[in-house]
Amino acid sequence: MSAPLESLKILDFSTLLPGPYATMILADLGADILRVEAPDRPDMVRLVPPFGSDGQSAQHALLNRSKRSLGLNLKAAGAADIVKKLITEQGYDIVVEQFRPGVMTRLGVGYEALKECNPRLIFCSLTGYGQSGPYQQRAGHDLNYLALAGILSAYGRRGETPPPMPLQVADVGAGSLHLVIGLLAAVIRRQVTGQGDRVDISMHDGSLALNSINAAGTLVGKENPQPEGTMLNGGTFYDLYETKDGRLLSVGSLEPKFWRGFCQAIGREDLFPKGINFDVAHQQSFKEEIKTALLTKTLNEWEEIFARLDVCVEPVLTTREALDHPQTLARDMIVDVPQSDGTIQPQIGTPIKLSSHQPSYPHTGVSLGSHTKEILVQLGYSETEIENLYEEKVVQ
Repeated sequence: MSAPLESLKILDFSTLLPGPYATMILADLGADILRVEAPDRPDMVRLVPPFGSDGQSAQHALLNRSKRSLGLNLKAAGAADIVKKLITEQGYDIVVEQFRPGVMTRLGVGYEALKECNPRLIFCSLTGYGQSGPYQQRAGHDLNYLALAGILSAYGRRGETPPPMPLQVADVGAGSLHLVIGLLAAVIRRQVTGQGDRVDISMHDGSLALNSINAAGTLVGKENPQPEGTMLNGGTFYDLYETKDGRLLSVGSLEPKFWRGFCQAIGREDLFPKGINFDVAHQQSFKEEIKTALLTKTLNEWEEIFARLDVCVEPVLTTREALDHPQTLARDMIVDVPQSDGTIQPQIGTPIKLSSHQPSYPHTGVSLGSHTKEILVQLGYSETEIENLYEEKVVQ
């Protein structure tokens, strides 16, 4: 049975997290991803421990599974010709890149240059601030995009400096996922019109879009959201609570039927009428009573109680506990992926489930340039030409 995206052939010039995460999603769905990696610009993800038995970092092995690697110095003479050959002769008609605006153009492989090779080309750029605007050349990371999008100002506890978030919301949620959507939208349009496209994804834009609920209210005159100032950021009983043994419970019992069940479970049915008034000042007045009630039992004791109820209460798990959870395992979210040394590495599987497609994971991320010679042979380079390209450090 064919994979849903097996017709897509993508040149991936991205590194670090956002671009590789996006192309990993596409690879899991069958797309042919060829990473074009600079020998003199090491991907920092390769250097992050822990490392698998074959020497590759676990993070790199995950993000770049099922992808081939071409080691190519784009600054060298002849490098752009190799990229163009891949487009004209090997059918790679989608590009994903993560450089600052203008870099690909200076290297001779920008959108206009590559569009001449194939007018159907889809050229996707994922950057911090997009291809326009006063910040287009500004450096940034996940934390910066969330800060400028107004998200962090409403995050954390009142009167305290919020910590960085424990996952890369802007990189992945705002960047990677919007890139996948934009790329596939351009593919569908090309199928209809025959025309290629330029896809411009900004992690700052995406972060603003993720902040849409708070921003919607602010745009029509509501005051700026504050930490613990809204229904969903700790301003109401919708929150995390400590148990007797120092663990945490998440309480999301917003709807009246869930809230009533929660109050009954903790032996405080008298709190029910208070909880259906969502005024933040009012809510803060009885949260201490919930805290006191939940401190009377351990996490395991509360789990036994709430396991029998449908009230939107769950334990706050460690990463190890989350990986071992029966729901995780039942959904095939932990998969075994072959490493280059023949051993197996467990990884997070794709969350995209299709009735017509059973995901396969041919191999973990490979070392830089693992497929360089194979690709050059496919492009018709002779042994002598390939040796010269290696000697002149055009390829690795």
